[in-house]
Amino acid sequence: MLPAVLLAMQVVSARGTPPVLEFPTPGLDDPAAYEGYTARLYRDSRGNSVEIYIEGKTGRVVHLWADGLNESIGFTVRPVGAVAFGAGTATVWTSGGRRGLRYNLAVQVGRSTAVEVGQLLLGSMRIERDFGYTGRVRDSIDAPTFVVPEMAQFAAKMGRPYTDRLTPSVVLINTASRWTVRASQPSLDGKNHLSLALSGDARRSGATLTGRVATIRPLGGGTQAISLSVEIATDGPPLSPLDRRQIFNDRFRRFADSAKSPRIEREIRGFELLSSKEKLLAALPTYATYFGRDMLLTALLMEPVWSDTMAEFVIGAALAKLAPTGEVSHEEALGGQAIRENVAEFLRTGDRTLLRNLQATRENYWMVDDDFQLPVVAGRYFANAKVPDARKRAFVRRWDTALRKNLAYAWTRAAPYARDPVATNLVSFKRDPDGYCHPGSWRDSRVGYAGGCFPFDVNVVWVPAALRAIGTIDSAFRALGEPGIEAAYDVRRAAQTWQGADRHFTVTLAPAEVEARVRAKLASLPAAERAHWESVLTRSGFPADTLRFPAVSLDSAGQQFPVMSTDPAMWLLLERQDDGREAELLRPFLLPYPVGLFIDGVGLAVANDAYASPNVWQMFERDLYHSPRVVWSREVNTLLVALAQGGRNRPGVIDSVRAAARRSGLEYSELWSYKFEGGALRPVRYGSSSDVQLWTLADIAVQYLLNSPRHPQ
Repeated sequence: MLPAVLLAMQVVSARGTPPVLEFPTPGLDDPAAYEGYTARLYRDSRGNSVEIYIEGKTGRVVHLWADGLNESIGFTVRPVGAVAFGAGTATVWTSGGRRGLRYNLAVQVGRSTAVEVGQLLLGSMRIERDFGYTGRVRDSIDAPTFVVPEMAQFAAKMGRPYTDRLTPSVVLINTASRWTVRASQPSLDGKNHLSLALSGDARRSGATLTGRVATIRPLGGGTQAISLSVEIATDGPPLSPLDRRQIFNDRFRRFADSAKSPRIEREIRGFELLSSKEKLLAALPTYATYFGRDMLLTALLMEPVWSDTMAEFVIGAALAKLAPTGEVSHEEALGGQAIRENVAEFLRTGDRTLLRNLQATRENYWMVDDDFQLPVVAGRYFANAKVPDARKRAFVRRWDTALRKNLAYAWTRAAPYARDPVATNLVSFKRDPDGYCHPGSWRDSRVGYAGGCFPFDVNVVWVPAALRAIGTIDSAFRALGEPGIEAAYDVRRAAQTWQGADRHFTVTLAPAEVEARVRAKLASLPAAERAHWESVLTRSGFPADTLRFPAVSLDSAGQQFPVMSTDPAMWLLLERQDDGREAELLRPFLLPYPVGLFIDGVGLAVANDAYASPNVWQMFERDLYHSPRVVWSREVNTLLVALAQGGRNRPGVIDSVRAAARRSGLEYSELWSYKFEGGALRPVRYGSSSDVQLWTLADIAVQYLLNSPRHPQ
């Protein structure tokens, strides 16, 4: 009896809980645009975020645990379309060091058919992400368990118990009242454990197990929906969530309370789901970990609505992860992903010290833009007169050495162009092992910068802003009685030189050249797409005057890749332009695609490659992530915050952009696309779009700036 009593005493809590959020949300999203994708987000017994999504087109059911290990549990249900969320609330529980969540799925089963559940994958969300990216979900239901090569090679080298930990253990348990398929798997180092239990009423259905595939059959006649209980559990470390009182300032909370807007409430809840004392998560479900750029950019966009302590939190989080050189970490690898990267390093180098802690967090320093974003955010913080000097001094005492290291690194990268302002002295991306310029800024798909080495956004937007920020920090330090910074760098003179960097990127096209290039691009498209865009041109025509826009990047010789992009929105946010320049930068945002970026009923295309070479067209066709076929909420929100914050609502810009995004039915998504059906253009959810994402939620600031009485449009 004693073990049973002790086990019962370990149960701390078990309670029902409704979803915090659901996607698509009736009245806010267009279900048709989601194409069968549904998601529910919960909080577990420790307040950590748990997202469950069903990918209707593949039958994949994935559970993200946004905790200290970024865990996931996934399985596939065949036939496709047989599974949906069931009725009722979820139950969350804690037992000893384990946390769990239980909910119901509804599985549609025919009299003469069965449902198969397989492709079990327990581990890191990053590995689930790769499983999806490689298309393995379309394999047969009994395909071998997806194991990344480096972990398989490591296990083969080390032998048992590592080989046993590569795949889940699956058993079937039958009782008189229920059947249960239970899967469990430890991490490769054996320190943590995930489990999954699928169970059903033995009076209504039966289950058999073949290998790691469960087959479920009805016991009654006709087509019926079987209630399938799903329980997930982990012993991974939890995070410590923040709530809205800690995240948002008093003015915004009063505005949100009075607005009584379902949209604003959903976005506030989304931000709470991403926020913890340890870090801000980049996104749910796919990127539930630290991303430096996402935090830093969000800090800029959310300034009007955030509490001033959030800036300290973001800057400190980035400074805590600096490389010895002063570079900002782009992304942390922890839990299963840390194990994956550490075993790969062990296989490459033979360094056995890595075996002492295979879960030691690893940082990724390949990105370039975040190194300059940190000084900008820090400069805004030190310039904020609402933050008491005593708090600033305390912040400096804690982070002085790390901050100076980052500022020194930013200056080192900017100095060559400051001394000799030629294009090849601009800040360049790093090189991949194959010599390709790694796209180390936010357009970080391989073709996001059209193969360029010198990006517009880093060199025209972030480096000059960082140099100005170093000057601001220097002045603030001196006013606080701290040693200054600027004297060693002469950043003010450098900033003036860098102000002219935009000249290297300016594309100038006469009307005839615009028409020739656009028509050449249209001629390369499938008939249905070509016909649609030609009809747009018939209505809108071509510009009658010179068209100017910044190229997205330059090649290694300093020659332009003339791809039009939304990146000037960030320039408008960080630097006030004169009226003529502002009008020139805004023009592409309102010119209808395929001449400009505006797509009615969809939003702003993140790029327009019509003015580039056929080779660039083909690159974007192979990788759509930052292509003319995609709209990013990041760019929509950046433009709207830039215009609303400064009271610079150019006639029709804000209204037109907001209306186009709203008509897509996907304006809350991280990114979305479109396709052609019957000759008509239809917005659709982009496959890897996050449901809750930091810079997507900057729409909160847009709503506040446009609708708060204190911030009239």
